[in-house]
Amino acid sequence: MDIIFGRNKKEQLEPVRAKVTGRIPTWLQGTLLRNGPGMHTVGETRYNHWFDGLALLHSFTIRDGEVYYRSKYLRSDTYKDNIEANRIVVSEFGTMAYPDPCKNIFSKAFSYLSHTIPDFTDNCLINIMKCGEDFYATTETNYIRKINPHTLETLEKVDYRKFVAVNLATAHPHYDEAGNVLNMGTSIMDKGKTKYVIFKIPATVPEDKKEKNPLKHTEVFCSITSRSLLSPSYYHSFGVTENYVIFLEQPFKLDILKMSTAYIRGVNWASCMAFHKEDKTYIHIIDQRTRKPVPTKFYTDPMVVFHHVNAYEEDGCLLFDVIAYEDSSLYQLFYLANLNQDFEENSRLTSIPTLRRFAVPLNVDKNAEVGSNLIKLASTTARALKEKDDQVYCQPELLYEGLELPRINYAHNGKRYRYIFAAEVQWSPIPTKILKYDVLTKSSLKWGQEHCWPAEPLFVPTPGAKDEDDGIILSAIVSTDPQKLPFLLILDAKSFTELARASIDVEMHLDLHGLFIPDTDCNTGKQAPSQEEQDRAPDCHAAPQI
Repeated sequence: MDIIFGRNKKEQLEPVRAKVTGRIPTWLQGTLLRNGPGMHTVGETRYNHWFDGLALLHSFTIRDGEVYYRSKYLRSDTYKDNIEANRIVVSEFGTMAYPDPCKNIFSKAFSYLSHTIPDFTDNCLINIMKCGEDFYATTETNYIRKINPHTLETLEKVDYRKFVAVNLATAHPHYDEAGNVLNMGTSIMDKGKTKYVIFKIPATVPEDKKEKNPLKHTEVFCSITSRSLLSPSYYHSFGVTENYVIFLEQPFKLDILKMSTAYIRGVNWASCMAFHKEDKTYIHIIDQRTRKPVPTKFYTDPMVVFHHVNAYEEDGCLLFDVIAYEDSSLYQLFYLANLNQDFEENSRLTSIPTLRRFAVPLNVDKNAEVGSNLIKLASTTARALKEKDDQVYCQPELLYEGLELPRINYAHNGKRYRYIFAAEVQWSPIPTKILKYDVLTKSSLKWGQEHCWPAEPLFVPTPGAKDEDDGIILSAIVSTDPQKLPFLLILDAKSFTELARASIDVEMHLDLHGLFIPDTDCNTGKQAPSQEEQDRAPDCHAAPQI
């Protein structure tokens, strides 16, 4: 188990050519760019949690049937400070660090009375975001780091707080067809309120604007006041349709008072999160046209959702699909102390990740009887029951058990869709297979091999494709067998048969999220440049496959 989770991985700074077996489609030209934790010990110190590890970027450049691999640690301030000190000196969510015992400890904790917060880490290890023509490594704090997607070089450090008042932000933004970014963050104790802030970053800046950086034109789209001033909800993602935004205020909460004293008490920030099984999950629906929440109050049973899959509108209803848990046990399982040789036997989720479909009526009939089901769609068994106080209780349709890290054909994001591509997991959170699930027929296809752990599967459409599943699946595969090389798997998305694999003789880490950047030539449409030319060239990419 230490092969996968506990061992620091070496960088592969120069591109190394992979051994390709099978045949890569000739149209597949571009770079799969991924992010995840790669370093878990610094000197004699060790991170407590797998999600705390220092960010290791890696890429697979696919060109003319060949694949080149490289990896590089994100040179964040966190990375540089830790390496210089040869120990962990910057706190992560699951690991509290004490860089200077002589320093005033109050400067490292935030105070409820003074409305200050800790300066969080810029160890951006979760995902990659495209913003305008630039790419950023992202995490869930207020910091993002600009990167060069070709060389994996770390560039500017960006603080969201300079553009929008958020202390935390998701690493799962949405993109519209124009490339505009829609994201969410939490504003803690700003002007006496704790709010969930939806903000928009434009893809392009008008020519008459002097400042051309899209981030400097960020605008607040909508704000939702937290139900609790000092216990805002934790959330990892949110949903969108063509006209609405879906936000789940779930009873997995941050305790601000506990966080403000965590440094003093010698505990990590993660210990200040708790799942309140007696509370409800509140469903907030924001109308993108009015930029205001719809007036009806919707709720469902307590649950924990990390990943929204997709959402769409149908006949006056809004349907959204999520991967839901009955509790917060998933996070606890990834403490490194639990990731030992007995992990698969001893670490069992107390709730299995379940694909749930919710249906919300957009126009509630005030004359409907109390207890009546407001959903009349034939396409789902999800229900929305009217209650006495005009609240609506939503009961989901359970579609599938045992999947995580869901992806779709992003051209169908916010629209009616059919296919989900995901990692299959059961009572252990370890992915063992790649899954294609058909939400229409409720059938599935799977790929798996012994000792192989697949990363999040990413869909890339065939150029000019008309069918939703006409394309390929890319997944970086690591193995628990030290004799088996890691590889990039390329599947036919329709049949789920293997087209090719590119094996790399390197130490590859298990990553989290990323995107595919197709190759284009900005001016002439000529053949894609060589690796050396690509490293020197300016960014000339088409829209990424999110």
